Amino acid sequence: MYFQNFPNIYYTNERNGRNLRIVTNILRRIGVQPAVKTNGTAFSKYIVRNGETPESVAFNVYNDANLHYIILMVNDIHDRYHQWPMSVPQFQAFVNDKYSDPDAVHHYEIDQVSGDTTVKINIGTDNTDHPSATAVTNVEYEEDQEDEKRTIKILQRGYVPQFVTELKTLLKE
Repeated sequence: MYFQNFPNIYYTNERNGRNLRIVTNILRRIGVQPAVKTNGTAFSKYIVRNGETPESVAFNVYNDANLHYIILMVNDIHDRYHQWPMSVPQFQAFVNDKYSDPDAVHHYEIDQVSGDTTVKINIGTDNTDHPSATAVTNVEYEEDQEDEKRTIKILQRGYVPQFVTELKTLLKE
């Protein structure tokens, strides 16, 4: 459904330009304007559960898995394999492949002492100057990265028809 609205172009993979074919211009890019993304009334927060895909989220929210591209676009997800949260088995395999020792120290953190004191400051891999710093393991670091990916924005259902119409219009320009 997503690519059916993209414009067509003539393309050949031969140097002499013969055998022109009409193909979908998948390189056409459009995005959601920053002003729209910051509109608090148009979006709600959603926590992606283990194993959910953009298609399953779209089906759960919009009753249409084909609207998964809306989920991806409003969250600036261009690479669903690296920007979308992994399932538990995928995550475990990823951590085990990336680190020889998942429980080794990735970095140390200290509490911020002014302003928002709930914020943690990454002081790197040496805690000599801060012996009371908290060690963060490789697996904890990667879990934090995944947790950040789990919180996404969902376009409110009432805005979906307008979003789809405007997308079609922009793609045809």
